[in-house]
Amino acid sequence: MKPGTTTTNINSAAESFPRSTMQAARRDEYGTPEVLRVAEVPIPSVGEDEILVQVIASSVNPMEWHILTGTPYLARLQHGLRRPKRRNLGADIAGIVVAVGSEVTEFAPGDEVFGETWGAYAEYALAKEKGLTHKPHNVSFAAAGSVAVAAFTAIQGLRDRAHTKGGHKVLINGASGGVGTFAVQIAKAMGTEVTAVCSTGNVEMAKSLGADHVVDYTAEDFARTGRKYDVVLDTVGNRSVLASRRLLAPNGIYVGIGGPKKSLVLLGRMATMAFVSLFGSRKLRSMLARVDKDDLEALSEMLASGRVTPVIDRTYPLHDIADALRYQGEGHAQGKTVVAVAAAPHGKEG
Repeated sequence: MKPGTTTTNINSAAESFPRSTMQAARRDEYGTPEVLRVAEVPIPSVGEDEILVQVIASSVNPMEWHILTGTPYLARLQHGLRRPKRRNLGADIAGIVVAVGSEVTEFAPGDEVFGETWGAYAEYALAKEKGLTHKPHNVSFAAAGSVAVAAFTAIQGLRDRAHTKGGHKVLINGASGGVGTFAVQIAKAMGTEVTAVCSTGNVEMAKSLGADHVVDYTAEDFARTGRKYDVVLDTVGNRSVLASRRLLAPNGIYVGIGGPKKSLVLLGRMATMAFVSLFGSRKLRSMLARVDKDDLEALSEMLASGRVTPVIDRTYPLHDIADALRYQGEGHAQGKTVVAVAAAPHGKEG
């Protein structure tokens, strides 16, 4: 059965899908971006609980870099020890629903959606209802396609791991990156006092996102100012565990997202954080974000209202996906790097 064919199991926008193949990024081994290629592959079939989306935009996250390169090696326990289990890449997605399975109730062909799935570096991708929500009409596909992974990390790190509340003093280390730019805005939406840590060239951008204070790490060591914070969200992990703990006020919580790229060093840091947290009221935690439908809908409302605006650094076409991953790996992106898979339909740019 071809994807999009009208049957008792599939609801489609057309009587038959106009194509049987698509362009998609593929790799057969772990390695640098050179192992990636864009190939012609079959469009995936739609299961009863699945949604086929024509991908308009995606984006690049550190997650894709780690899965591409297989580093730290701990990642290979999940993604394949010697070779990757999955040849495709890309998690953030924004696009238009093409076909839905018979068990799908929330979406229909023609709906504009965004969220998280896997295999988004392709012209078409399958998704589940829990990973998608409707795209606000006043938000572009490029902006919506840059949200899911980074914004999930920011909102869940602040709310679930750090228990951030209005009035808290929050420090965000790495405030100019993908997670950091979302975290500054979400923390401000929570009613906190935000201190952003970034380089000289990103100071004005951090201020424009709403940061109350900005520390230029090239001129001042934020870990040695003596200031204390109720919450530290660290997307970089470039200070020792004890130095990170010293940033915290009594009952403060440190949440580490970024960290060492070597597995043994990373494990050692996580173990030290857990041990140090056994003593006193200050806690240090790590985290992994998860797909959450409620969070996605909350983020959609924040985007629609303008309380959160994605920061887009560069945009690459799908056939330059290796360059997009290479730029991400350099670690200097200001906000998000977008992958433009297809042109937005006329009049639907957002």
